[in-house]
Amino acid sequence: MPDPRTPKTPRTPLRRRAPLVAVLLLGGCAVAPLPPLQRDAPPAWQHAGRPVAPAPDLHGWWKTFGDAELDRLVDAALADNLGIAQAGLRIEAARLLDAHANDASLPQFGFRTYAEPTPDSSASYFQAGFDAKWEFGLFGRAQSRARTSAGDLGIAESEAQAARVSVVAEVVRAYVELRGAERRAELLEQIAAQAQRKRELLATREGLRLAAAREVAHARAEEASARAALAEPRSAIVRARRQLAALLARDDEDVVAAGAPLVLGDSAAVVDVLPADLLRTRPEIRRAEYEVEKAAGELGIAEADLYPHVGLGGALTYAARVIGHTRLSDADGIVTFGPAIEIPLFDWGARRAARDARAKALQASVLAYRQAVLDGVAEAEAAMSALHERTRASRSLRDGAAALADEARSTATLQRLGLADGVEATVSESAALQAQLELLQAEQERSLAFIALYKALGGAPLPPGGAG
Repeated sequence: MPDPRTPKTPRTPLRRRAPLVAVLLLGGCAVAPLPPLQRDAPPAWQHAGRPVAPAPDLHGWWKTFGDAELDRLVDAALADNLGIAQAGLRIEAARLLDAHANDASLPQFGFRTYAEPTPDSSASYFQAGFDAKWEFGLFGRAQSRARTSAGDLGIAESEAQAARVSVVAEVVRAYVELRGAERRAELLEQIAAQAQRKRELLATREGLRLAAAREVAHARAEEASARAALAEPRSAIVRARRQLAALLARDDEDVVAAGAPLVLGDSAAVVDVLPADLLRTRPEIRRAEYEVEKAAGELGIAEADLYPHVGLGGALTYAARVIGHTRLSDADGIVTFGPAIEIPLFDWGARRAARDARAKALQASVLAYRQAVLDGVAEAEAAMSALHERTRASRSLRDGAAALADEARSTATLQRLGLADGVEATVSESAALQAQLELLQAEQERSLAFIALYKALGGAPLPPGGAG
């Protein structure tokens, strides 16, 4: 019986160390926070229009044109475009991987076999068994894996939204160019017809010795130039139709029904999206934000690799000795179970260099995010300014075209009254048609500036069930 006066072996040091060990383990499990991002977008646009009408809906801005055929083409492109379909499949792939991002931190089971001859080659050993391993994912390893996977998924979703923005903008652009080219062809045909009539009238005058030969030659050159100008809109029509077919994943040009040129209303120059909203609506900025999240996760994994891999391991193994070709000795089995610890000791600084490289990559992604914000604001401001300038130009040309149209009507009236000849009427009508052609070009440029603005703002339908 032990002497009650004999002091027991003190156990307080171990008990005192236990909380310290627990704190170290729990501290090692924490993952570093995401770095702060500069989200200081300007409070307002410098080139925003005055609110003369409700602004177009960011997720349906093309409906401002009020063209049912355009609405149909956009819906068809969103449903059938191959680029959007590819982006959707990439999202599905990223979601599959994200759902299993931390499977490495769950128990793993496997089966293996192994055979090796004895040194004298008189027999061999055959082993078969089950292995089990469970790595705990300490030191932030599990959280960093999840963060990296979430970043990949966010990047895929941002790229899919960018594809929708681009496809919608390209469909509307091609449609605007198609309708504009069709109208240009009509006007140029009328101008060519007026040039032909002028040439015929001057030829008649020449026969009566009322006009010089040089006037007829000049009229003939004008007619030839007018007919040559028809080549540009005709080729533009084919190009726009082919582009629309490609955007709709079709191989034929018969994807567009007949229609009239598009006309923008006064609300086109009004924007109710603030610069700060670009952080939410512009896919390029969202993608840059997810790149930061992914880079932070990769840094966390590299940081965790500096510390031990801790887990549990076990195995159930059976072994038998093979003598000759067919005879087996008695099989013996063994069960093993215990902690599994892998401690990095020396690798010439490779893991630390990998950690430092990931830290630099994270810093670069933070700067890339800031650049994406600046680029987005600059692109939107430039498009907004271009839209306002095109709007002013269209108003001026509209006034000029109206004045020349009035003059052409007055000249035609004078001709009917016998107070003006046919040459004067053709010259006046040609000038009015030329003014309409210039106005049409200005309106098309205004529409293209409107498209560029809403592409810069990230305007497009949201994915089904998605949020901006």
